[in-house]
Amino acid sequence: MKLTQPVALVTGASSGIGAATAERLASARYRLYGTSRKGGTAGQRSFEMISLDVTRDDSVKAAVGELLRAEGRIDVLVNNAGFGVAPAGAEESSIGQAHGIFDTNFFGVVRMTNAVVPHMRRQGSGRIINIGSALGFVPAPYMALYSATKHAIEGYSESLDHELRTRGIRVSVVEPAYTKMSFDANLLEPDATIDEYREIRTAVTKRLTELLATADDPGVVADVVLRAVRAARPKVRYTAGKVAGRVRLFRRFAPAGLLDAGLRRDLQLDAVPTAHPRTHLPATTSERP
Repeated sequence: MKLTQPVALVTGASSGIGAATAERLASARYRLYGTSRKGGTAGQRSFEMISLDVTRDDSVKAAVGELLRAEGRIDVLVNNAGFGVAPAGAEESSIGQAHGIFDTNFFGVVRMTNAVVPHMRRQGSGRIINIGSALGFVPAPYMALYSATKHAIEGYSESLDHELRTRGIRVSVVEPAYTKMSFDANLLEPDATIDEYREIRTAVTKRLTELLATADDPGVVADVVLRAVRAARPKVRYTAGKVAGRVRLFRRFAPAGLLDAGLRRDLQLDAVPTAHPRTHLPATTSERP
């Protein structure tokens, strides 16, 4: 009986977590296709690169069709493509910018999943791995939009896994914390900056730069992706790296007030005073003397 080499597709594979994941799966003898908006040059990598823009329906359809014509199947989909907004107040991004980050980080996952799942259903098997974040289950002040997309991926992944299990397909989300060459590699500056946020924006950016200097290598995430793909009984959620694991436990067992205080201390949110701080809401008309 001839054994078929499993076929894997990794989006956003030109750098960072995507590139590391593609290399790891290729070395584990998966027939690997990576994607980026610019495609790739033959001979530069140990896997093939194809052009794909996850924000365009026609691009997704063309790329998946090209892979299926070449291989006849897709066994693994890793949804990794995404970007973040540089640290800023939530109101410093326009609605257009909010739409843009959701279109890539969340709706890109939905587009890819919708394109691949019908083929996995016909096969009766498949694995979908969505790259989430620890910021998908803890607050992320001054990164609200990025965090919102990762929260969305958490809910989508868990719901989808319930839908597809009986069809031989499993869905998992991998949750790294700070990772070198990931969060800091594709940052978009806020497009509606407000001067009152200038000091705290600078301070949080400085703190994140310090945290990223000691962050996990993308290979740490790639190892977890491979473990999730190979698992006989995969989990829905996998943390990647020691920090993400500690944060997950802290979120689960620590009192809410302790988590809140630890988060503010870690990001030094109270070190920069805000203008005209208030500790109480103004009284209503009926409460005024």
